[in-house]
Amino acid sequence: MKNRRMKYVFIIACFVCSIFSQAQQKQDPWKDSQLMDPALLASRIEKNKTKDLVIISVGPEAIVKGSVDIGPTHEPENLEKLRNYLKNIPKNREIVIYCGCCPFVKCPNIRPAFALLMEMGFKNAKLLNLPKNIKTDWLDKDYPTND
Repeated sequence: MKNRRMKYVFIIACFVCSIFSQAQQKQDPWKDSQLMDPALLASRIEKNKTKDLVIISVGPEAIVKGSVDIGPTHEPENLEKLRNYLKNIPKNREIVIYCGCCPFVKCPNIRPAFALLMEMGFKNAKLLNLPKNIKTDWLDKDYPTND
């Protein structure tokens, strides 16, 4: 009897986790194919292959070399600042946004910023894949930074 109850508890727990995982995926406005590996971006920066690329910081500071500082986009005025910045950029231009203030799953800035890119019709939008934070996933690897 006890084993049967444990089995049901386990099944229910798996079901709840599955629902939570699906809800989190629905929250994320990007697809896996829209995540850019930091090593790839660093390589492009080092090889000066960023002419047709717009790199935007939607967090507290523009750390990645060549990036534009918009500010934390969980704040409505910075989300509007991003909207205004993007107005004159062609919709097919490659755009990479990043934050890195905290672990990806908790970041308050990347979701509203990426959703705005999708809403505005950008066809080649990417999110820099910084799952832990900017320090661990960029700075500790000695990738190029703004001076």
